[in-house]
Amino acid sequence: MSVKPTPLFDSDLATPEADRPLLTAAPAPQAAPIATPSAPRRLPPMAGRYLVRVLALLAALLIWHLATATGFNLFINFENVPAPLLVGQTLIQQLGSSEFYLHIVHSLERIALAYAYAVVLGVLCGVLIGRSRWAEDILLPYIELFRPIPAVAWIPLAILMLPTEQSSIVFITFLGAFFPIVLNTVHGVEQTPDVLVRAARSLGASDRAILWHVVIPGAMPSIVAGLAIGMGVAWFSLLAGEIISGQYGIGYFTWTSYTLVKYPEIIIGMLTIGGLGTLCTLLVRKACVPLLRWQQQGGRS
Repeated sequence: MSVKPTPLFDSDLATPEADRPLLTAAPAPQAAPIATPSAPRRLPPMAGRYLVRVLALLAALLIWHLATATGFNLFINFENVPAPLLVGQTLIQQLGSSEFYLHIVHSLERIALAYAYAVVLGVLCGVLIGRSRWAEDILLPYIELFRPIPAVAWIPLAILMLPTEQSSIVFITFLGAFFPIVLNTVHGVEQTPDVLVRAARSLGASDRAILWHVVIPGAMPSIVAGLAIGMGVAWFSLLAGEIISGQYGIGYFTWTSYTLVKYPEIIIGMLTIGGLGTLCTLLVRKACVPLLRWQQQGGRS
């Protein structure tokens, strides 16, 4: 009779890997996907804002059409105002005429010359007045004296002093842009924090370095605001100059339309001035964006 030996350890009871049954875990039941409601599609923020602006302009156009169609006459008389459709038809005719573009080119040329002079001299005088008491005492009285004089009042004197009509119109347009630029520059320079100037001086910066790296960058937001305002006032002054002494230009076109009783062309001239002024102001703001990059970097830090 044979007796099987008793295993001494549990490991002796272990079966070879080949003899073990393969144990596989049962697959977990997959949960059914939960249907989530899709988020409504929204327009980008800027697209939504521009859509609101376009709708606002269309609403004004509709009000204009209704007022002219019904002959609205309550404080404001629309009986003789041309309807939008008539103005649109006249605009199409003007766009097919080379003379209309000639008026625009002459006005843009005058604006470019006058505005360039105003930017250079306005910023220079503004920095001098803001940084020097001598310059403030000498230049500021002239600026405060001449600033309230309207552009129309300068026309006779400009015609007497300057040799050509072109130069007189440029001079009047220059005055319109100069005063907002110089006053905003003075404000920005005077608002530069003294702690920044003292900190730069304590680090060994020279007066020139403080001016270029502290004062002018700190005053740049006010300078840019003055540049934008100056562009709008420049178009206003250009219109006054071209009405009186111009032979070409969008202001001359508008005034001639009034004298010839061409009411649709009056509105076309007004809208052209507004559109060109808005476009020029937008270009100025876009051109000044690199000058304000330090503000964006400071806001992200």
